[in-house]
Amino acid sequence: MNLMMFDLSVRGHHPSYIQYLIQYWDENTLPGRLDIVVSRRFVVEHADVLEYADRCSSKNIAFVTISAVEEALLSSRKSRLKRAFRFFQEWQILCRYAKALKATHCLVLYFDTYQIPLLFGLTAPCSFSGIYFRPTFHYDRLTQARSSEGDRLQKWREIFSISRVLKHPQLKMLFCLDPFAVDFVKERYNTDRICHLPDPILPILTERERSQSLKKALNIEEKRTVFLMFGSLTERKGIYQLLDAIASLSDEWCDRLCLLLVGESRISKQIDEQIAKISQIKPIQAIARYQFISDSEIPDYFQISDVILAPYQRHVGMSGILLWAATANKPILSSDYGLMGEMVTRYGLGLTVDSSSPEEIAQGLMECLSQPRSSLGDRAKMKQFVEHNSVNRFTQTIFNSLKDL
Repeated sequence: MNLMMFDLSVRGHHPSYIQYLIQYWDENTLPGRLDIVVSRRFVVEHADVLEYADRCSSKNIAFVTISAVEEALLSSRKSRLKRAFRFFQEWQILCRYAKALKATHCLVLYFDTYQIPLLFGLTAPCSFSGIYFRPTFHYDRLTQARSSEGDRLQKWREIFSISRVLKHPQLKMLFCLDPFAVDFVKERYNTDRICHLPDPILPILTERERSQSLKKALNIEEKRTVFLMFGSLTERKGIYQLLDAIASLSDEWCDRLCLLLVGESRISKQIDEQIAKISQIKPIQAIARYQFISDSEIPDYFQISDVILAPYQRHVGMSGILLWAATANKPILSSDYGLMGEMVTRYGLGLTVDSSSPEEIAQGLMECLSQPRSSLGDRAKMKQFVEHNSVNRFTQTIFNSLKDL
């Protein structure tokens, strides 16, 4: 098998997914070739993944970057029309490299955006599979369903799209991170072309001394309960609703709270301005590190925290934050919307609130501050959640589906 992986994304799950799949290929000495087609930015920002591939004993693994011209010509994502045009551009690039590399199969690591080209009947030079991240057609079935007219229209768009994609003659398997979406599709279409894909997480390995050194370096006051918001700190993560919630708390609650913000942010100035206003009237402690955090550093931030914050605004799909929190045995205060809300509830990962409401977030914060840490979340279910999403389950699910190619 000459397998081509295609992924022009840089952030989120993608670098670790690629490394796990390379590791499986190498450890199992798979025959044929593995070519990973990525953007030029990926090579710069994730040199560690390329270095890992270089250290592998298998010599049939190679990274291939798209050309500077191809990358420069990609349309922006600033409007729906431009995004749609970009999806066709990326599909053309995928086909170009699949042909040039003589791929016998292509694994598309972010499949969602390529459904539109496939709806128009486009084909590829080889068979393909893909990872479907963000289905919402089943959200009205979930526990905290709140559907608008727009949601219902989106549901039928997605149902039409997935029904066509599943009939594409070159599709081998659609992997989906949402088990409830998989159940919906199998029930509706009686198909074996879709399966649930675990969202992989490695066990957290930290040194207590290193974690405590980080806590000391951040000057976190001992009396404080540390609430961590981690990742890309943007409006859609609910940062403004969170800050409004904190501003509404009494001085007594604020005096016990440390807000730790860690991750890149294009709105850091606005966040800091709002924190400064709150700090003038409330005795909170707020610490921000607006920077990219490498995978090796992430566990320490979770270890020094007491509660993990995820008040995302109508977030669609899975989030690695749930897995990082569960692996660290830390409860999460999460949005109750969609797949995230469902996972937190079913696996006892913490508390869920209507994250569009600062009042509900404030209630959640007070509940976290007033209860013993051990009573927040179900540690046994957290462990089960992590085990269900092991790296081995992730890689075996993919390669077992592709073994007959």
